Amino acid sequence: MSGHAEMLRGAAALFAGRSLQPALLCALGLAAGFASWLAAGATLSFLLAAVSGGCLGAAVLLVGRGMVGERLRLRELHRAIALLRHDPAPCFVTDASGAIRDQNAAAERRFGERRTQPMARAVGAVLPNAAAVVFRHETAMTRREAAHETVVTPRGAVRLVAQRLRGGILWRLEDLAEAHRAGGGIGLPMMVVGHTDTILSMNDAMGELLGGRAGSLQDIFPQMPLVPGRRTRLMAAEAPIEVVPIIVAARDGRREVYVVPGLAEPPAASVAARAFEALPVALLHIGADGQVLASNRQAQVLLGIGPDELGPLSNLVEGLGRPVRDWVADSLAERIPPRSEVVRARRRADECFLQIALSRISDATGPSLLAVLHDATELKTLEQQFVQSQKMQAIGELAGGVAHDFNNLLTAITGHCDLLLLRHDQGDEDYGDLVQINQNANRAAALVGQLLAFSRKQTLEPDIVDLRDTMGDLTHLLNRLVGEKVTLTLGHDPALLPVRVDRRQLDQVIMNLVVNARDAMPDGGEIRVETRMVCLTEPLQRDSAVVPPGRYVTIRVRDRGLGIPPDKLGRIFEPFFTTKEVGKGTGLGLSMAYGIVKQTGGYIFVDSVVGAGTTFTIYIPAHDLPDAGAPVPLKALPAAAPDAAALVRDVTGGGPEAATGGAPGPDTTKTEGLGTVLLVEDEAPVRAFASRALRLRGYTVYEADNAEAALETLRKRGAEIDLFVTDVVMPGMDGPSWVREALRDRPGVKVVFVSGYSEEDIAELSADIPNSVFLPKPFTLYDLTATVARQLH
Repeated sequence: MSGHAEMLRGAAALFAGRSLQPALLCALGLAAGFASWLAAGATLSFLLAAVSGGCLGAAVLLVGRGMVGERLRLRELHRAIALLRHDPAPCFVTDASGAIRDQNAAAERRFGERRTQPMARAVGAVLPNAAAVVFRHETAMTRREAAHETVVTPRGAVRLVAQRLRGGILWRLEDLAEAHRAGGGIGLPMMVVGHTDTILSMNDAMGELLGGRAGSLQDIFPQMPLVPGRRTRLMAAEAPIEVVPIIVAARDGRREVYVVPGLAEPPAASVAARAFEALPVALLHIGADGQVLASNRQAQVLLGIGPDELGPLSNLVEGLGRPVRDWVADSLAERIPPRSEVVRARRRADECFLQIALSRISDATGPSLLAVLHDATELKTLEQQFVQSQKMQAIGELAGGVAHDFNNLLTAITGHCDLLLLRHDQGDEDYGDLVQINQNANRAAALVGQLLAFSRKQTLEPDIVDLRDTMGDLTHLLNRLVGEKVTLTLGHDPALLPVRVDRRQLDQVIMNLVVNARDAMPDGGEIRVETRMVCLTEPLQRDSAVVPPGRYVTIRVRDRGLGIPPDKLGRIFEPFFTTKEVGKGTGLGLSMAYGIVKQTGGYIFVDSVVGAGTTFTIYIPAHDLPDAGAPVPLKALPAAAPDAAALVRDVTGGGPEAATGGAPGPDTTKTEGLGTVLLVEDEAPVRAFASRALRLRGYTVYEADNAEAALETLRKRGAEIDLFVTDVVMPGMDGPSWVREALRDRPGVKVVFVSGYSEEDIAELSADIPNSVFLPKPFTLYDLTATVARQLH
């Protein structure tokens, strides 16, 4: 078929049902033209004629676009088959409807002219159940770019490969070599069986045993269903014989069935000599006393033993959770259903897990067990990684909940301490004790902040930051941290792109990593901090994380210290887990770093060798510049003494040095005392402190312990309320819900939301409430009164 004919056929398909738009536009245009011809007025006739022309023109454009698109799709299909014109394997291309559009020379020689036919019909003479095979490929094409399947036919195995193209699919049919046929190179009888028990193929040994081909398992095994490892009768050519079937699952629902004949002889002689070395699976023959009687080569490799190393099975595997001999005895007595167990190989130098399935067999010498072994190391590793991930998630949820409750307690402690400080000056003998209470409460608040960082529930303030500038500002603080015996070296990539992070939180992460590196080198050494640009063209899989492709800025903190033992390496990011001595660390530094990096959208990995050192690597997505020639606006927090000193104290564990002892800050009474506040808080200590603090500043305060009580207070007090100060999460109705209901009658009232959770967690709840601000717990007396003053005045 020529290109013009195919294009015309595609255009005709548009009107035949592929797209109704051109047909509808044509009909509308013709109707408008006919109406313009009948119209009485000139203006109406002109308008209808314009509509007619526009509709007909749009229809022509749609048809033209469809013809051009169809031509482009056909051109790509023809180009694909042209590349495979001389391929020795038959190749076809089909369009979106599944019809063959072109074929190469090999396909014409083997199948003849097949254009315009469905793919299943073209290859039906070669592939059994071709329609199902083609349907599976077409379904797979909706999810991925390519698919392939090996189909066993009476003439041998055939591989069908499909590749998705623009507007169609490329098919390639490849005959596999007969020498690679399943079971073709062994002398043990075997056959390949489909999911309906149909025999698809058999090797020469099975053909000689049966005296020819068989159609299904029912033809050769009178006792069905076939149970692996259970002695059964096989209808051989000369006479029925007793065999033990071994079934190995293959791809696409097929099974490989091996039969082990000759069990009238002693098991050690028959099973070991005739079957074990021939089967392509790891097998053990276990006697009634639990002793391993024989093993094949595959089992010896998996277990790490020699051909003559036998003995009890408990000497070869462990980790079942109960004695191995009891498991063997229960399987022999059939007290437990046959199921596989995962154990660890004792004799292997490396970590190797095995999945073992025991099947009971009986012969002239009595019952015994046939064990089938599979390497389950990768499966066990994935299971451990999943369990670790679930554990970390559970710890994170627990940490977030604990932090919320502690924020309420710390708010009450610091608040009442501030109230006491208002009544004591520096000359009072109790003033020093109150300052100590305030300082330790602030240290507790810092620990709670680290818990929130690990659970990724702290509030971040991200900015576009150039790490070359921030690391330079941080250098003098890092040098103070590492001391005189440790040398700090910085290295930057000249082509470093900016990143979007919370600078103060990222500084906290880097300082924690540097302090850990310093502690790992008690005798001194060098700590190297490097930044590099990394472009990942394919996903990077490390540990249980997958880093997607893209451009990343990496931060490496490397030391030459003691290193981390392998058994502790997987737990270092857990909260309260530390490798330091008792009293020298809280175990929250690395967990906080992990939470901050993950909340920023990055990844953190660790590599360590005992005695050689440790390297922490952070991947942060690079922030692309909007214009290569335009300067990047960088907003960064200044490394001023108060913030920087707070960072140092958080890292080293020192208490905050509050110059004011936690007392309220600048006086705001000039603008206070001019409003009425409705305070809603379910925690009684927090409500008592907040109420006293606001009354001391001159506000009129009404209290409520839940949302329902707050609404009842509003009904009694009318329009006297100027400001709502409410907790977000409370029993019953939450804060934003009751505020919305109250604002229906009082739309001008302003709101202050307080919560121990982060602002990000409650942003969706209060996003639609105007004139509202968020005050995180724990807050001081000054924080509360200043926020209320700003809202009211």
